[in-house]
Amino acid sequence: MIIFDILLLLAAMFITGSLIYSSVKLGISPMPSSRKAYKVMSDLVDKTGTGAIIDLGSGWGNFVIPIAKNNRQRQVIGYEMSILPWLISLVLKQIFGLSNLTLHRENFYHASLPAASVIVCYLYPQAMIKIQAKLLLEQPKIDFLISNNFALPTFQPDTVIMLDDFYKSPVYLYKITK
Repeated sequence: MIIFDILLLLAAMFITGSLIYSSVKLGISPMPSSRKAYKVMSDLVDKTGTGAIIDLGSGWGNFVIPIAKNNRQRQVIGYEMSILPWLISLVLKQIFGLSNLTLHRENFYHASLPAASVIVCYLYPQAMIKIQAKLLLEQPKIDFLISNNFALPTFQPDTVIMLDDFYKSPVYLYKITK
């Protein structure tokens, strides 16, 4: 029983240490979208065509796993830097047999984004500034961007949906390519 307790303690220390390290290194911890935000974002994704869906900061897979399950005809790509959430997503991908899902443990700021119907993200204001700069500089073939809670600084959203939650959180839809 002592060995089990030691292994459990080591696992807890690894998990905690991994999350703290990733949070300090990236400036933000992996935070899933609320159910209401997920529903709105999922409905918006359904209106973006048939091309690839990219999730910037795919975290624990709360969005990419269900989206890949419900859109098996579309390629779904997730980018996540935190090792533990990325590993959990990989396991879930295998459990559900999601051959249409690709998960990168890569900094999406440095990645060459593939052409896609839509980018989905739930990040923070400074990240949205960097994403906007990336979109303007690299001009990847991206049709739409959906952001939970945080706006692109100078782009005008085509749609803003206010969630029926405590904070009246916004979900933004931007048409990127004209």
